[in-house]
Amino acid sequence: MSKRTEPLGIIKSHDEIKRIKKAQAMGDKCFSHLLEFITPGMTETHIAAAIEETFRKLGASGTSFAPICASAERGALPHAVPTSHKIKEGDLLTIDMGAMADGYAGDMTRTIGIGYLTDEQKKLYDIVLRAQLAGIEKAGPSVKACDVDKACRDIIEEEGFGEYFIHGTGHGVGRQVHEPPTVNSNSEEILRPGMPITIEPGIYIPKSMGVRIEDLLIITEIGILNITKSTKELVII
Repeated sequence: MSKRTEPLGIIKSHDEIKRIKKAQAMGDKCFSHLLEFITPGMTETHIAAAIEETFRKLGASGTSFAPICASAERGALPHAVPTSHKIKEGDLLTIDMGAMADGYAGDMTRTIGIGYLTDEQKKLYDIVLRAQLAGIEKAGPSVKACDVDKACRDIIEEEGFGEYFIHGTGHGVGRQVHEPPTVNSNSEEILRPGMPITIEPGIYIPKSMGVRIEDLLIITEIGILNITKSTKELVII
């Protein structure tokens, strides 16, 4: 019987995890700054530029990917490229960003409200948050990656939004922002101590709105360590 093979470097060393934590801490600091910086009338590109500038000031060598800033109906695009679209009161705004620190990536997403939100928007946020927390609770050593995806997806499907969760739940992080393991419904990979993974379910309603919440976790011998510290309570600024 052949031995199971896995991608080289999928298990990170203590030093590598330290660097990933450093990058993720920059993301948390940047998000705190954005909550004080963002105001209605700013463009998505203005916010994206502020993210890059803040990371540089924090000592990052750059971003781990081009920041995503998607407001209102553009939030229904999981990989939206920032545009001159101006954010306004009543918008949901999704921000996905990551810093590079000492050669390693961070990755986090938060969705916030601008000015005020409707009950429907708040409900969507609550569903995604509950799904994300379920995925975090499921993750741990010896757990199949597909089972983590299922924990998130089940909640979204039970609420009637399954067709709007259009990507996998997460991925590994290291020197690149997307590395093995893959956390989706088809993944048979087994989570092991030393694996950093993201948990990032989302709901994307075309021509309406979107919500995504993402944390970066480290799989440990006894469970998980969530190295993303920014609040996940719904923030309205």
